[in-house]
Amino acid sequence: MKKSHLVFVPCPGIGHLMSAVEFTKLLINRHEHLSITVLLIRSPFDPKVDAFILSLSSSLSFPQRLRFVLLPQHPEPTNSDSLHPSVLFDSFIEHQKPNVRDVVSKLNSDPDSPRLAGFVVDVFCTAMADVATEFGVPTMVFFTSGAAFLGFKLHIHTLRDRDNVDPTVLNFKDSGTEFAIPSFDNLVPASVFPGNVLDKDWARLLFTQASSMKNKVQGILVNTFEELESHAIQSFSHTDLAVYPVGPILSLGTDNTVQEGSESDVMDWLDDQPQYSVIFLCFGSWGFFDEEGNQVTEIASALEASGVHFVWSLRKTPPKGSMGAVGDYSDLEEVLPEGFLQRTAEIGRVIGWAPQAQILAHKAVGGFVSHCGWNSILESIYYGVPIATWPIYAEQQMNAFQLVRELKMSVEISLDYRRAFGSVSESGVISAARIREGIKQVMEKESEVRKKVKTMSEMSKRALMEGGSSYSHIGRFIHDILNWG
Repeated sequence: MKKSHLVFVPCPGIGHLMSAVEFTKLLINRHEHLSITVLLIRSPFDPKVDAFILSLSSSLSFPQRLRFVLLPQHPEPTNSDSLHPSVLFDSFIEHQKPNVRDVVSKLNSDPDSPRLAGFVVDVFCTAMADVATEFGVPTMVFFTSGAAFLGFKLHIHTLRDRDNVDPTVLNFKDSGTEFAIPSFDNLVPASVFPGNVLDKDWARLLFTQASSMKNKVQGILVNTFEELESHAIQSFSHTDLAVYPVGPILSLGTDNTVQEGSESDVMDWLDDQPQYSVIFLCFGSWGFFDEEGNQVTEIASALEASGVHFVWSLRKTPPKGSMGAVGDYSDLEEVLPEGFLQRTAEIGRVIGWAPQAQILAHKAVGGFVSHCGWNSILESIYYGVPIATWPIYAEQQMNAFQLVRELKMSVEISLDYRRAFGSVSESGVISAARIREGIKQVMEKESEVRKKVKTMSEMSKRALMEGGSSYSHIGRFIHDILNWG
């Protein structure tokens, strides 16, 4: 068989990057005649992501047939302060097209280079499909969220184009309206629509992505598996789209390049806790609460009143107007209720950055209060830890709805709590009583939710094994892209 080459263009966000890199390693191990070049775009917003990208570009620990090329850094526009983040990001990706074109041209001109078979791009980088077309090769999208949300994204685009339905005008989130979305079994309330559908600038970016997926790409790789999202995956059989459920693609090792501070004593503390006795609270790389509100106080009150052992990843609000990711507090007592750390010293730990996968894998952890980012959902399922849902931004409200109402694999603290991306403005405060009730429910040892998560955990591990559902779809993807045209 002839040697073939794929070009990956991931989005410079930590969750997107890690999933893409893990998927490239999986492909390299699966097909001995395949090589991959990952084109790394430096982050204009987050120095920690930038550090991770630079570490990838200089690493010697990857397989020989997998290499990384760092693209030139694009200067920030002079008027960036006055531009919406979506406009900035769109421009940022568009300006990388010539750099991608140059790198691929050089690869193609090398007489020893394998045949270029196609591009695999992040959904935020679908503009690169134009470059792939110039080289006469197909483009596949690597979609780092779930299949149900993919179906929503495509359907809301159809509603706008076919039925002239504009969610940014109708202000759906407060209307009580429900929608029939093919990738969901249940009617979906507008209150759980992603914030980027309700904001004109973000919606423009979403609709551009959806249009590209419908008209410019040849297939979509989704980080999910059939057993988890059977209805959503089946809903695509009525379309012309080639959809490949290839997950769960997880980065389960510790990565110190994205760590802000060492919290190694937490793992030692967990070793001393009984099995399934600890609730873990973690809200992702953008998971913070407004310091001027009293949400942190309500969480602390709920934990103290519950008496449940806990690990709480508490992150610091970034400077106002900053697009940078959150940091850690130098002194936790400045934000926590007076005496809280002393009163809970025997039952809990409050930390900054958390080694999430390691904590979820620990036998002591019995529940997870989560923002419902898709990578976090997949990790919790893989390790068999049920979630109490507390979404914050992006598609997390829809993920929470799917977990609680569609799959009945989580308990609800909230489905519609939200904060706009890059903002500290939040939709009210969730009471200590409500948080405490969610913690109580998710920690029930013999609940139906826990049983379902344990069963799905075993399915998630089998999916990528030889003969598993995702293993088969990856084989189908490799065959399709290497034999395209």
